[in-house]
Amino acid sequence: MEDRKKIIKSGRQTLQIEIEAMQELYESIGENFANVVQVIAQSKGRLVVTGIGKSANVATKIVATLNSTGTPAIFMHASDAIHGDLGIIQKEDIVLMLSKSGNTPEIKVLIPLIKNFGNKIIGITANAQSYLAKNADYLLHTPMQKEACPNNLAPTTSTTLQMAMGDALAIALLEYKGFNERDFAKYHPGGTLGKKLYLRVSDLIVNNEKPQSRPDDSIKDVIIEITKKRLGATAIIDNNQLTGIVTDGDVRRMLQQETNLSQIKAADIMSTNPKKILMDALAVKALKTMQTHNISQLIVIDQQGNYQGMIHLHDLIKEGIL
Repeated sequence: MEDRKKIIKSGRQTLQIEIEAMQELYESIGENFANVVQVIAQSKGRLVVTGIGKSANVATKIVATLNSTGTPAIFMHASDAIHGDLGIIQKEDIVLMLSKSGNTPEIKVLIPLIKNFGNKIIGITANAQSYLAKNADYLLHTPMQKEACPNNLAPTTSTTLQMAMGDALAIALLEYKGFNERDFAKYHPGGTLGKKLYLRVSDLIVNNEKPQSRPDDSIKDVIIEITKKRLGATAIIDNNQLTGIVTDGDVRRMLQQETNLSQIKAADIMSTNPKKILMDALAVKALKTMQTHNISQLIVIDQQGNYQGMIHLHDLIKEGIL
């Protein structure tokens, strides 16, 4: 029991140290940060992000976040750069350097080479008196008192701050450039995220049958149509106009109340105000409508209100939307 208390205490202490450092980082965001965002946003080139050790690992994550939010970026390992990879840097590029100490040998070698190319350098470092801080064109200071490691050695607080600064840059750039959901979808076409952003109702109903019945159809014919088309409902169409819907739930409720079914028609049990959705609406909107009204299917119509088919909750589950 005592060991478990020590484990919990250790976990909380680590987070407390990083929370305090994050608060200090929050308060440090100011004019320098604004300048950096504008410089990157107005650049005609890419952002080349570099570092060594754990900073290099953080740099790759920052690159991924930037690329996915509309800021072209590429990773360059600081060690590889001084052994042939400097060709990655193009004329219009800006270089973002990450280094906790700001004094690593690779960084010291790299900075004069990049300056000789004429590229601007943005430094992210915890040491405001370091070589990187003093020689970068723009400085983003990530102030910290200590690593969360009890020996003050393992990169923990420092990498958390670097990651947070990268996120802050990416989101500030996104908002500054007006990067919206439609833009985001271009960079995330695959997976659940992409589908939520671009998959439309029309993309799903093409694989479904188009169940429909007339108001004067017998209940037997209605049940056959619902069963045959396998969407749990049938649209009621009268003179090419959508007038209602009959679901399998409507049928079950009717069977609980009626014993003589011979005279019952579709019009007798249909819902006259079915929930509808436009065929060009996003599939995720269809899901929200179903969840709001606790239903399993929606009537799909075009801009003129014409019946185009039906979308079922199972369609959305199959595509991973839910």
